[in-house]
Parts: sequence; structure tokens; C-alpha cells
Amino acid sequence: MAIKLSRRSFVAGIPLLLAACQSKQGATVQAGLTPLSDGTPDYATAYAPVRDGGFSLPGIKYQNFDPKYLRHSVFYPSQYPSGTIVVDPNRKFLYLIQPGGRAIRYGIGVGRAGFAWNGEAVIRFKRKWPKWFPPDEMIEREPRLAKYKDGQEGGPSNPIGARGLYLWQGNKDTLYRIHSTNQPSSIGTNASSGCIRMWHQDIIDLYSRVELGAKVVVL
Repeated sequence: MAIKLSRRSFVAGIPLLLAACQSKQGATVQAGLTPLSDGTPDYATAYAPVRDGGFSLPGIKYQNFDPKYLRHSVFYPSQYPSGTIVVDPNRKFLYLIQPGGRAIRYGIGVGRAGFAWNGEAVIRFKRKWPKWFPPDEMIEREPRLAKYKDGQEGGPSNPIGARGLYLWQGNKDTLYRIHSTNQPSSIGTNASSGCIRMWHQDIIDLYSRVELGAKVVVL
């Protein structure tokens, strides 16, 4: 049966159509991504080289990675309040919970087998270009790191990278961090010694959105 659409019905439907378009672009903007004319995220800009804290960071060759690891705004209903970080090590995703059942999803690298950590914590400290202190256990495994026992100054060669989010349980430092990496190819893999690593451009974005005291849930 043919369906006739009256002018009144068509006009009435325009706001719903526009709302759907705006929802897609609005979600893209929510993730800190400027949409292109077709509504797709402008990853060329999001992952371009950046100057930060006096250091020059290279661009991410995002075309070489599975697109699922690029920053997205996704539908992600959660029991946790907005501002919570949920880490899914198996899928290599970090979710920053947003209002309305959505989240900003980032690709991550996680701990190698035997070094993985899970549980709940809070972000006690946030640091830009932090000093890195290898744990004693790591120095025992890799004696070459003993030269950094008093800390390695912040910089692109530092394993913590451009930003560090420090995970604590009560008054105890878990020694695990969410940080950036100078090994971009490790995103989407089990490569780190337990910490959660991200691309520099993504951790800078996440850092700007996360509050001290935010809950972190590692599945």
C-alpha cells in the first residue's frame, strides 16, 4: 500500500531528522573530535603532531591501526556515574562514562600475562610530564633500570609520557598508572608491565576531562 506523506507530516518530522544528525555530530564533538562535513571524526587533526610542555610529540599514524582503537563517543550504559573510568583489558578499551548512557572510548595497551591488575581504585594524583620511578621489583627484573632509581625526568623518552593518572586504593599506592607511551604500536596489545597505556594525544584529552578522586574500575 502506498504511503502518502503530507507537507504537515514532513515538516513535523524535520526536527526529529535534524536531532538524529545532531546526535551523531554532538557525540563526535563530545569526544573532543571536530566532525568533518560528512559527520565523521576528524582524526587527522586529533592525532596530528602536537607541541606540549615544551616537547614535540609525533603524530599518530592512525590509518595503520584498527579503527576501533581510535577515540570514539559510544553508547555504553553503565551503573557507574559520569566521570568514572572503566577499563576493559580484554577488549583493550578505556571508557570515560558520560551522561545519557554514553562514554568516550579510547584504545589502550595493557599488562602482559602475569602482570595484569584488576579491581577498583581512585585517581589520587594527576601529573603533566611526570618523573618516572621504576618499582624495586622492576629494577630486580631489569637491572639496567637501576640508574633511574631516583627517577627519570619527564620527557618523550620517559615511559610515563605526557600525562600520568595515579591509581590508589585507600591510602595505598597501587603502583599502577594510566599514562601515555612512546611506543604507539603497543596500543591494542598486552605489552606493558601492568600499567594502562594510551597514545599521547588521547591521554592529554582524557587528562583534561578527569577529576581528582574519580573512580577507576579495571574489569
